[in-house]
Amino acid sequence: MENLIEIKNDYNSLDKLLTVLNNESVFECSKEYDIWEHRTDANGQMAQCLVLKKSGMHAIKAFFVNDNTVKINYIIPNKVMHAYFGKSVKTHRNIIEIITGTIKQAILAGPQKKAFVELEDVVKKAAA
Repeated sequence: MENLIEIKNDYNSLDKLLTVLNNESVFECSKEYDIWEHRTDANGQMAQCLVLKKSGMHAIKAFFVNDNTVKINYIIPNKVMHAYFGKSVKTHRNIIEIITGTIKQAILAGPQKKAFVELEDVVKKAAA
């Protein structure tokens, strides 16, 4: 789950957006390195993103794709939970991994979508 959101010029940096999200929401918001996609910035360093956590199992990360557009993605913020419940990036999976992955996604799809929409609304309010 992902979405692009237009941001006002007043909040066009991670630090400014972090301040607004901390003031406007009841969720925990922090600036962290993007360990989920391993993006790099212009200097070749690991890029940063904002993580808006609902719980150890549900969160979104936000990063700028251009000056006024933020891309938000659903993530599992807990590294152990992400390793188990996150999407597999292996190119070859055996039949058991495919079946358990399908079951896992079917069970988690509803709560993940609900959490994503709730956290997305917080970012939209801050952007409006």
